[in-house]
Amino acid sequence: MSDPFEDHRNLLFSVAYRILGTATDAEDAVQDAWLKWSAADRSRVSEPKAYLARIVSNIAMDRLRSTQRQRETYIGPWLPEPILTSSDLADDATTTESVSMAMLVVLESLSPLERAVFVLKEVFDFSYGEIADAIDSSEAAVRQAAHRARGHVQSRRPRFDSDRSRQKAVMERFFAATTGGDINTLMELLSPDVTLWTDGGGKVRQALRPVTGSSKVATWFAGIAQRPYQGIDFVDMRAQIVEINGGAGMVFSGAGRVISTVTIDLDSDGRIVGIHNVANPDKLHAIGGGTTHPID
Repeated sequence: MSDPFEDHRNLLFSVAYRILGTATDAEDAVQDAWLKWSAADRSRVSEPKAYLARIVSNIAMDRLRSTQRQRETYIGPWLPEPILTSSDLADDATTTESVSMAMLVVLESLSPLERAVFVLKEVFDFSYGEIADAIDSSEAAVRQAAHRARGHVQSRRPRFDSDRSRQKAVMERFFAATTGGDINTLMELLSPDVTLWTDGGGKVRQALRPVTGSSKVATWFAGIAQRPYQGIDFVDMRAQIVEINGGAGMVFSGAGRVISTVTIDLDSDGRIVGIHNVANPDKLHAIGGGTTHPID
């Protein structure tokens, strides 16, 4: 007989990761959920999926509340912790978009309650009643939170290009131009109003404010091949294209560790309008560990 917890483990991680934005905290939330599940009287659990979703959602909201102060005082832009993903099981654009770096950044601006409600309703299609049970709230309060969250996300939602083949093709050209220091090709690929966010968390040197404009961003990336990065010469680095958060991304490695990840967002013309560069070593454990997460 299968174990309901193991049957729904990927779902629990997927819920927790979208609420928290960090793989490490999401894994901890899943582990805490397992402890509660192990101690529960399962004879009284009629719907294991809903019961487990309730546990992990509340754990994730509590963790998010406790970490919000740290994120408010974070040095430089705070970006989500990137994860390696497998999208062969998720052809739904809504599912893939919900785990993208750009969407996770938008979700950061919601309250813990709004974020949990949005994730459970918009991504996993829980009913309002199921969500109310899951987070110990009234259905009316859940509906209000969902309305606020939906409006907030819609007003800030970046354009999401679900054409994976186009995104991969652009990333391959961007990859070649970056590793080759080709500023002319970079200028062709970048939208005039492109924005680059870099997250070093005060642990490594990065831009403390977003870098905007194609010229500045192209110069920033072209310079990667011309100077040491985190004390590592470019010739000693390994760069590769992998799937990160549901789309094509770059991983830079060297000196036996992951140095940074880069993901991109495209506009309607297929030009790069947003770039997220995570270099904080505390946020690269999931990538360095090599674990691939299916997108649920």
